[in-house]
Amino acid sequence: MFRRRPVTALTTAVLVFAAMTFPEVAAQAATSTFQPVADTYVDGSVTGTNYGTSGQLGVDNSPAKRMFLRFTVSGVSGPVGSARLRVHTDDVSGAESDNGGLFRAVSSTTWSETGTTWTNQPAIDGATLGSLGAVSAGAWYEIDVTSYVTGNGTYSIAVTSASADGADYDARESGTTTAPQLVVTSGSTPPPTGDVLVGAGDIADSGAGDTATAALLDGIPGTVFTLGDNVYDNGTAAEFSTYYGPTWGRHKARTRPVPGNHDYNTSGASGYYGYFGSSAGDPSKGYYSYDLGSSWHVIVLNSNCSAVSCSSTSAQVTWLKADLAAGGRPCTVAMWHHPRYTSGANHAPNSSVAPFVQALYDAGADLILTGHNHQYERFAPINPANQLDTARGIRHFVVGTGGASHYGFGTILANSEVRNSDTYGVLKLTLSASSYTWQFVPESGRTFADSGTTNCH
Repeated sequence: MFRRRPVTALTTAVLVFAAMTFPEVAAQAATSTFQPVADTYVDGSVTGTNYGTSGQLGVDNSPAKRMFLRFTVSGVSGPVGSARLRVHTDDVSGAESDNGGLFRAVSSTTWSETGTTWTNQPAIDGATLGSLGAVSAGAWYEIDVTSYVTGNGTYSIAVTSASADGADYDARESGTTTAPQLVVTSGSTPPPTGDVLVGAGDIADSGAGDTATAALLDGIPGTVFTLGDNVYDNGTAAEFSTYYGPTWGRHKARTRPVPGNHDYNTSGASGYYGYFGSSAGDPSKGYYSYDLGSSWHVIVLNSNCSAVSCSSTSAQVTWLKADLAAGGRPCTVAMWHHPRYTSGANHAPNSSVAPFVQALYDAGADLILTGHNHQYERFAPINPANQLDTARGIRHFVVGTGGASHYGFGTILANSEVRNSDTYGVLKLTLSASSYTWQFVPESGRTFADSGTTNCH
């Protein structure tokens, strides 16, 4: 493995994947993992040098480096349900970056692993497949390439970076445990079974977004959750009647809400508590819990910390720890309004809710759902310090897509895996006995989607 040289120009790396398959069993579906048949990178500061035998692949903008990957997919039968490109950052100092790179399709599938240089590199001429924000050293990252990998064949992918502090990934020469992977699932996959939680935050105002997301709820059974800022701008009884009632309000009987800061713009959030009644818990607290099915415990917290304290010694956190200790269910999801971690430009990560996150992590909880920033963001499983933790980490979601006007992204945080800021929609969670499946369901006419399945701790 090489160490990063002092930065000086733009970089792209080329990877080619070999047709090595490692079948995995999935209900009614087939999943195969392919490793590269070829991978390399090129360096604009040494235009005639080939790096095809290197164990490390660089993407950078100073000096310019580009990474190329090629996979050969074979033995796939039936339609491709999903294709995911997985890359692993090298576990050395300097492999981390504030920008993990832009991933694009490449039409050429004949470039040579041991002959490609900056001078003769293939054209990066295909569709954009995705991008990574900040990446840490020694961690896996994933890009959805289903739009590109549609069946058997050979596929080339290039990775470039706009950052002067680029990232370093493990090449196929690093060994099978950290080499790039193309994970292809094909055949018919039955819909997941289990209890359903569905919802979003930042919902009802005078626009049409809440109408679009309420229409999604019409076709999805289960318990509806909200993630705060249920109505704009001030959470008054009149706003709940005028805006929320005609849209999400038609699902009120199956809704378990979360209070947001706009709900507290009316003193004591009286409009919120008056509208939802006992479903919102004690109006002096705003936090409560309930069980769903035989395996899941759901915790609702109040992150309006000026109204209901969130400190580590507060009544709320004391209650949370006791509620978690009472246990009885193997899987736990918690939700509140203000995100501990977010890449949104409008609202920064909120440290006031850190005691919530710590208590949940200590108890082995599985999921945290928040809103506040009007966008969708999914994080990898992380510990309370936003460090990747595949063993005990909690997956965080920001789902502020219920209907209020969208916000943009700012600095992309480490471990942020998927982001969208132009689509209204709801997050559907199918909660099984020992796992959960998430699916972002977009408003009619939009194509952004995100889904996956993870086991409970």
